[in-house]
Order: sequence, then C-alpha cells, then structure tokens
Amino acid sequence: MDGNPSMHGPSESATHIARADCPHLSDPEWEALRRLATVIGEAAVATMLRTLSPTEQHGVALGFIVKEQRDAAAATTTTASSGTTPRVQSLTLHVSNYVGKEGELLLRWLVEVDTAIAARRIFDEPSKVAFAMSCLGGRARSWAYGRRLTDATCFGTYAEFKEELRQAFEPPKNAFRSRAEFLDLQQGKHDVHAYAQRARYLVSNIVTNPMDEATNVATFMKGLRDGPVKTYLFRELNCM
Repeated sequence: MDGNPSMHGPSESATHIARADCPHLSDPEWEALRRLATVIGEAAVATMLRTLSPTEQHGVALGFIVKEQRDAAAATTTTASSGTTPRVQSLTLHVSNYVGKEGELLLRWLVEVDTAIAARRIFDEPSKVAFAMSCLGGRARSWAYGRRLTDATCFGTYAEFKEELRQAFEPPKNAFRSRAEFLDLQQGKHDVHAYAQRARYLVSNIVTNPMDEATNVATFMKGLRDGPVKTYLFRELNCM
C-alpha cells in the first residue's frame, strides 16, 4: 500500500459506520447497531445500512436489542440453575420526549419506549405506564396527567395507555374515517370523560360536510352505556 488516503478512502467509507449517516435512527437504535458491529463486523453492518430501508434498519436494531434481552434472560436462568446467585443486568437507554406536535412520529417514539422498557427490565404494567408518562412533554404530558387527575384508574395497562395516546394524537387519515368511527362509537369500558373526549376529537376532524348538532348529540347518546348518566342526559334533553 502506498499510504495515499485517496486510494483507499472509498473502500473505508464503505466498510465503516458513522452516526451522521443515520440521522433517522434513535440513540438507542444506533448504540444497538454499534454493539451488533462487534458481533458480525463493522463492514457487515455498513453494508446493511447501505442496502436496507430506514424502516428495515429500525427493525434490525430492535431485533438485536430483543435478542440481547433474551440472551441475558437465558444466562440468568442458567446461572440460577447452577446454584449461583443470579445477577440481573439492565441497560439504561435514553428516550426522547414526545410533546404531541404536528409532524412528530408517535410510532417511532413508542418503539423507543418499548425498547427502553425491555432494556430496563420493567415488567409490571403500572411501572411501564409511569415510565412512558415520564417521557412525555408539552401538550402530550398535559393530556396524560390531566387524564390521571380526572380518573386515577385510567391507563390500567401499558397497552391501554398506548392506544389512548394514539387516539388523542395520531391524526386520522381523512374526514371519512373520522365520520365512520364516530357513527359507530361506543363507550364500552371507557369512562364518560374519555368517551366524550374521543367523540369531540372525531367530530373536530370532520371538516368536510360536517354533521349537524342534532346528529352529533343523537350519535353520542346512542353510544353511551346504559346507566345513570345516560338516564340523566336523556331527561335533560327532553326538558330542552
């Protein structure tokens, strides 16, 4: 080799990975790929980054993190079976704040939170919800803690928290979808406050040929669960 950088620069760039080349990856995902490079080689990871789509790269990083967690769990089980006191290891990964601004990728943030929860070895549902809420900011944080203030039993599971967060901040694809969902809306197991919030949100998205007030009220009443609240509202409406 003559040592001239210009002679081997392209080859090096093709076999090395750099953070600046992957701005779409979160910090936890990037760190996972760096750890993967120590296993399969930096050149192999560099090739993946050049050939895979951003979505596929997210999947590779998350898959490796899950594999690490499974390997750690298997090692812990093996240690326990040998009679040695198991040593539980956990990773502390940074999660960016989700504030609920237009254009923010909620799905990507949820992947970050899921990854961090797995790395921190958080298993019980209340702790998962508490951790996810601690990673919120701005409008999203106000919404979540406002819900908790009015209903301490909301977000019973982490899955329920994610679903309500999506309903509150993920924009529907079009007015037709919002209209169809509103017309079929049912209170179900939700409290009246959450049901009313969802109904109000869907109605606000029907900007093309909005429904009249009478239709909105009738649809809302139809979806209410039978009980004292529905009886009271019907009585009030009949008096108007």
